Amino acid sequence: MLRKFRIIIAFVIFGLVISGVTAFPLLAELNLLASIFTGNASDLSPENYSGLTSWILKVREGLETTYAAYPFIAYGTDWLAFGHIVIALFFILPYREPVRYRGVLHIGVVACILIVPLAMICGPIRGIPFYWQMIDCAFGIFCIFPLLYAIRLSKRMEKDQLWKCPTFPGYHS
Repeated sequence: MLRKFRIIIAFVIFGLVISGVTAFPLLAELNLLASIFTGNASDLSPENYSGLTSWILKVREGLETTYAAYPFIAYGTDWLAFGHIVIALFFILPYREPVRYRGVLHIGVVACILIVPLAMICGPIRGIPFYWQMIDCAFGIFCIFPLLYAIRLSKRMEKDQLWKCPTFPGYHS
């Protein structure tokens, strides 16, 4: 049971760290996506494409223009990346002591739920296409299930009093 729990929490930690780390090289990632979606075409004007390709090119163009004139704006996404990594660190507590730090999992569930109204309110205000808002919402929806399962496992460990066993990691006498 503890092994299952830790695999789930490690998955959540991994997802948060990857989400954070990928926020550092945004322009490089968008250049790569642009080349994939356009087949390395020399024309990267968003107006000449539609759907997801147009959106990727528009975001790439916006970042390229902004970073050229105001490179300090990228510092905001550096902090976004750092925030993801810091949030991931909090999940080390329940990873080590599933019963004692179950509250961290509950906060994670609430954060997953709050992604939906954030995307649905801020997305239209910022001009984010609806399908992209759905992708953002999917992160919260995707993560809520492993967290709920981890909460269930934590409760079962508490019920079975596994956490009182001296061989249980995180045991406190």
